[in-house]
Amino acid sequence: MKQVILFVNIVFFPVLLFAQQPDSSLVGKDSGKKRDSSLVQLSDSLTLLLDSTVILNNDLANSASSYNSAFNKMLEANQFLNTSTKPVAWVIQEKKRIPKDRLFYLTAIIVSLLAFLRFVYTRYFNNLFRFFFNASLRQSQLIEQLLQAKLPSLLFNMLFMFSGGLYIYLLLMYNHWIDNLDFWQTLAYCSFGLGLIYLIKFFTIKFTGWLTGLTEVTNNYVFIIFLFNKVIGIVLLPFIVIIAFSIPALANSAVIISLLLIGILLLLRFFRSYALLQNQLKLSQFHFLMYVVGVEIIPVLIVYKGLVVLLSKNL
Repeated sequence: MKQVILFVNIVFFPVLLFAQQPDSSLVGKDSGKKRDSSLVQLSDSLTLLLDSTVILNNDLANSASSYNSAFNKMLEANQFLNTSTKPVAWVIQEKKRIPKDRLFYLTAIIVSLLAFLRFVYTRYFNNLFRFFFNASLRQSQLIEQLLQAKLPSLLFNMLFMFSGGLYIYLLLMYNHWIDNLDFWQTLAYCSFGLGLIYLIKFFTIKFTGWLTGLTEVTNNYVFIIFLFNKVIGIVLLPFIVIIAFSIPALANSAVIISLLLIGILLLLRFFRSYALLQNQLKLSQFHFLMYVVGVEIIPVLIVYKGLVVLLSKNL
């Protein structure tokens, strides 16, 4: 029995010995060595990472400084930016807007008046321009037809007075002579002043014809004057619209062209008037020139001087 128990102990006890755990002290020594090696590797990797980060930061700083220097040189070389000089303060003022509602409605009324006269008195309108452009019809029946149409002639003369007065007002506004004056008052001065000039001229010529017995000649002369006035009143309407509502460059061109056109029409009126008076009165060029200076130019200069004095007192 003792032998059997000894045999069993010899066979099974070594197996139980192998199933036991290893010594914890020995295992701790091995794990400590492995942990130390891992810490050494981690510190080496951190050192490499820090070195690479420092190198990258140095490269970025160098590139940024070179970029800033190049950008500053480009700004200094650009003459349009002008960054090297001392800055100047620029005070921006609010734009003063001039309302043009009254001017728009007034222009629309005048254009509507022309359209109404063109529609109602079509025959008179066509004969007016036929006589103006056709030189062979100056002494034909068109003169009698136009002279007999009293009401259309009066209405077209009123159109000339309104359009001419508005044109004079726009010229004064264009030259900044009446910026602080009342709109309707200044427009009334311009329109009725122009009408008063030609009304005085009309009665003066009529009185001269009655006094000298040359009624027919003076009637033809008055007809020529007011014929050109009617044409001027119609021709000025497109220029009025352009001067009133366009940009300054286009308005400047419109002012120059309109003044040249008015001068050409006035010269043409003088030549036609002289041709009419020369055939009927045997008038010399010198006497006709004296008449033009005394009746046409001097009154206009007097009115201009009066307007300048009146406007200078009101400004």
